[in-house]
Amino acid sequence: MNKKIPIIACLAAMLAIPITPASAGGSSSPLDDPLADGLGLPLSLAVGTNKSVLVTHTVFGEPPVGKLSRVDRDGSITDVYERPGWDVAGVETRGTTTFFLESTGAGGDPAALEGYLKAINVRGEVRTIAELASFERDNNPDGKQHYGFGPEVSDECLAGFPEFPPTRYTGIVDSHPYAAAVQGNTVFVADAGMNAILKVNAATGAVSTLAVLPPRPAVVPAGLEIPIDMMGNSFTVPECVVGHEYAFEPVPTDVELGPDGWLYVSSLPGGPEDESLGARGAIFRVNPWTGATHLWVEDILSPTGLAVSNTGDVYVASMFGNEILKISCWSGERSQFLAATTPAAVEIHGRTLYATVDALPDFTAPPPPASAGKVIKADIR
Repeated sequence: MNKKIPIIACLAAMLAIPITPASAGGSSSPLDDPLADGLGLPLSLAVGTNKSVLVTHTVFGEPPVGKLSRVDRDGSITDVYERPGWDVAGVETRGTTTFFLESTGAGGDPAALEGYLKAINVRGEVRTIAELASFERDNNPDGKQHYGFGPEVSDECLAGFPEFPPTRYTGIVDSHPYAAAVQGNTVFVADAGMNAILKVNAATGAVSTLAVLPPRPAVVPAGLEIPIDMMGNSFTVPECVVGHEYAFEPVPTDVELGPDGWLYVSSLPGGPEDESLGARGAIFRVNPWTGATHLWVEDILSPTGLAVSNTGDVYVASMFGNEILKISCWSGERSQFLAATTPAAVEIHGRTLYATVDALPDFTAPPPPASAGKVIKADIR
């Protein structure tokens, strides 16, 4: 029942989730011939000019270096932008302009949070479009939203809980801009710290809240153990909370425009990413004009990225499910598109799906962990 973890890889390490290699699916699998490899935490990608692929990833070290790199059709990798100690994410392209997000990550002192929407042109010139963390400090979009246990659980019952996770609280000041989608002069930003979708005017830098995702409740089972630190210590929930709901924070991880004009948003459940409380990830549809938000699909294990095809079918990276799912726009029926170890991001260009796989390095190995992330492509015909 942890609230949220700044980087998905830290969550994997904290919860000790076993990562089982997925089947490559035969000799014709796209996993056999990746476009690029040797990437650390490749959590977002976009298709650029001349079918190049732009990917954000991390080079591990002291400090880790957040990078935006271009993968050309011959597999060569060119670093476009980098910033030591920062998280670079949410890459999106329109014409010759590349938009990306840069932040210090979630958690920590709210006054020290920094997060930006930036753009870089073909000459490598970078400009800052909007300051997102300052918008969070001034507005805190989910500040009135209630998380944790409801009033039916007594204060006496909760008296013995550890400090973390919090038992009852409203949205805190936190920002981790994670994904972006561009429509005309508007950039939609999914912020995993704010639990919100922002609307940014790319010309003026004006920021507004489009939508706040609703809490994701889960019923507490008997015997549930809550990790409370990185040393493997845990806390067993008392009987007085068993059977009651805990409202977890939603954690938006990607935002994409569908051919129906709506935004599609993938969301982690803000708590354990294994199946101890079930597969609780979800996809929401958000009206880009009004902010009206509807739950579209749920019961997905750790959806970290999605892409929408021209026909409206949605492809979802289920990181700890070790697969990329296809969800029919007509029936909502889901099927496995590709078995792949820890996929993180997906993008569609025409009839080709691009994805990052093997996104999480082996954190049990001696530091720095080896970078083994790959970019692959597959035909969706």
